[in-house]
Amino acid sequence: MSVAGVLLAAGAGRRFGKPKALAELDGEALVTRAVRVLAEGGCDPVLVVLGARAEEARAHVPEHVRTVVAPDWAEGMGASLRTGLTALAGLDPAPDAALVHLVDLPWAGADVIARLAALGTPEVVARAAYDGVPGHPVLFGRRWWADIAAQASGDRGARGWLAGRTDVRLVECGDLGDGADVDTPGHGVG
Repeated sequence: MSVAGVLLAAGAGRRFGKPKALAELDGEALVTRAVRVLAEGGCDPVLVVLGARAEEARAHVPEHVRTVVAPDWAEGMGASLRTGLTALAGLDPAPDAALVHLVDLPWAGADVIARLAALGTPEVVARAAYDGVPGHPVLFGRRWWADIAAQASGDRGARGWLAGRTDVRLVECGDLGDGADVDTPGHGVG
């Protein structure tokens, strides 16, 4: 089974003060770190969805990694998710599943990615959980991409699509990492 990594890295980071894709942790841009983690976790291909200051962010993405700019990125995460899933669906062959990761989760490492990616099938719906609390990344089988893209809106991404579903598999990852996001500079991120 093939699992693509989709990195949502389009936001302006208004509360953060700049796009989080450009923020650094240990001297590495968060977008670079997230691409590396997706690849090390077994995702192939990796697709980065850019938006705010796209050219600056693209400079931090390895040349072999595909990027796409969400033209409506300012609408929120839903626009980025739509753009990413639509781009994946256009690949030939299309991957079996998409592991959707957020650029501002630097403490969800390759082992978290690998644990989820191991479940990749065209029908899967799974998400990481940390101490029982659902979080990111989220794994979507190809079967669901069009439905998710049609419902993705605002800053909710796929939250509305996931709500009330009984087939979402929670995959405990609290033993491997931390699903906390970076909202403000600090804790080594700036």
